[in-house]
Amino acid sequence: MPSASESKGASARSTRSDAVRNRQVLLDAAAEVFVASGVDAPIREIAARAGVGTGTVYRHFPTRADLVVAVYRHQVEACAEAGPALLADSASPFAALRAWTGLFVDFLVTKHGLADAMRADSGGFEALHAYFLDRLVPVCAQLLDAAADAGETAPGTQAYELMRGIGNLCAGSDDDPRYDPRRLVGLLLQGLRQAE
Repeated sequence: MPSASESKGASARSTRSDAVRNRQVLLDAAAEVFVASGVDAPIREIAARAGVGTGTVYRHFPTRADLVVAVYRHQVEACAEAGPALLADSASPFAALRAWTGLFVDFLVTKHGLADAMRADSGGFEALHAYFLDRLVPVCAQLLDAAADAGETAPGTQAYELMRGIGNLCAGSDDDPRYDPRRLVGLLLQGLRQAE
C-alpha cells in the first residue's frame, strides 16, 4: 500500500500532467481560431473550441499577448519537429518539402497580426523572430538538401530565401478572396523541381 507521501507525489504528477495537457489543448484550439479569425478573435471562441471556460484560458495565459506568444512558440516547435518526421514518412524528399511548406504557410497565417498584438514589446517580437529563424531555417535547409540530393530539385536554393519568398507571398492575402497564397506557393515549389 502506497504511503501518504507517495500518494501525494502521484497526485501532484497527475495534476501537472493534466495542466500540461490542458495547455496543449488550449494552444491547439487558439492556433485553429487564429487561423480562422485572426489573433483578435474572442477568448470565449478559443475556450469553446478547447472545451473549457474562459477562466481556464486566463489562468494559463493572463493576457492576449501571452497567448499569442505561446501559440507562436508552440507552432514554431510543431513546424520544426514536422520536418524530420515528414522526411522519414513521405514518398520522396520533395513530397516532404511540399507538406512542410503547407505547415509553414499555416504557421504564417497564424503569425499574421502578431506584430500588432505585441506592438508595445518590440524587443520581445525581435527575440521571437530570432527564435523562429534559429528553429526553422535549419529544418527547411535539411528538406531542401534532401530534395536536391535525390535529384528532385535544382541545388543552390537557400532555406532563408525560400522561407522569405513564401512569407512574402502569404503577406498579400489580407482579406482578399481573389488572392490564394497557397496556389502561388505551389507554383514557387514547382519552379524548384529539377528539369527531367
